[in-house]
Amino acid sequence: MLKNSIIAAVLAVGSLSTSIAYSEEVKELNFGIISTESTSNLKTLWQPFLNDMQEETGIKINAFFAPDYAGVIEGMRFDKVQVAWFGNKSAMEAVDRSGGEVFAQTVDSDGNPGYWSLLVTHKDSLLNSVDDVLKCDGSLNFGIGDPNSTSGFLVPTTYIFAQNGVNPSECFKTVRNANHQTNALSAANKLVDVAANNTENMRRLEDSNPEAYKNLKVIWKSPLIPSDPIVWKNDLDEVAKAKIYKFFMSYGRNGTAEEVTQERKVLADLDWAPFKPSSDAQLYPIRVLAFNKDILKIKSDKKLTDAEKEAKIAELKAKSDEISKLAEQVPSL
Repeated sequence: MLKNSIIAAVLAVGSLSTSIAYSEEVKELNFGIISTESTSNLKTLWQPFLNDMQEETGIKINAFFAPDYAGVIEGMRFDKVQVAWFGNKSAMEAVDRSGGEVFAQTVDSDGNPGYWSLLVTHKDSLLNSVDDVLKCDGSLNFGIGDPNSTSGFLVPTTYIFAQNGVNPSECFKTVRNANHQTNALSAANKLVDVAANNTENMRRLEDSNPEAYKNLKVIWKSPLIPSDPIVWKNDLDEVAKAKIYKFFMSYGRNGTAEEVTQERKVLADLDWAPFKPSSDAQLYPIRVLAFNKDILKIKSDKKLTDAEKEAKIAELKAKSDEISKLAEQVPSL
């Protein structure tokens, strides 16, 4: 369906009517970039890619940064962002709340099918396992990710805390929300005792700050997380969608040997290989994970009666089963 709509858009360039939110020809748009690390670092990594996108599509591309993931989600909701790079959890929020639609997926530069959430601590720390972290004596400072982060928040919250019936605010001395880079550096400098991170950010840290990287050790690794999605506003003009889609699918693949080599270098700096097509179906496993987290939280909620727990859990399981069936029927591209 996505390919057919793109072909139709290309054939109908001369006859498309003005969309609700855009003029007949989109001349400028904002590209949202989630705050996984400092804005200055992100600008350095992303600007060459956005420059190439602008040149190829003929659309002026502005980078849109926000202090947290919610800023980009809300930016798309209020039409301040038309295309964005998200993690799976934040993409799910953008689809549900901001009229977003997944159309492409990043590909790991090492060929991995995704990435992994991590818990990291200082190399000299006595913490060596999740059991050590969950002693819950109020002595540890924990660095967790942005609430809309998949690897920094949803995954560790589900697999570490909810699965073990642990409330972080009751377990640790402090719980601090920060981006991946800040969490890693805080652990490396002993500003927190343990922090959430992921394999992609750790690989980037190894290149950008090898001394900090050497001061860290990994004490937990999650199940695989699907690679990040690229999302556009579903009411974006179809001609603009066609141009953007063509750019993403051809970037690092088409052109002269010199052009392809240069584009692959730009992608490598982002720790990616050329993109692949995707859809909202990519988010099904993340939706199931979110339901499971809520179920585990309900099971450990001492304020609810057994009957209330049973009713709430039954409702969530029904929704989870529905999504699981959809995942079997409509797999991600």
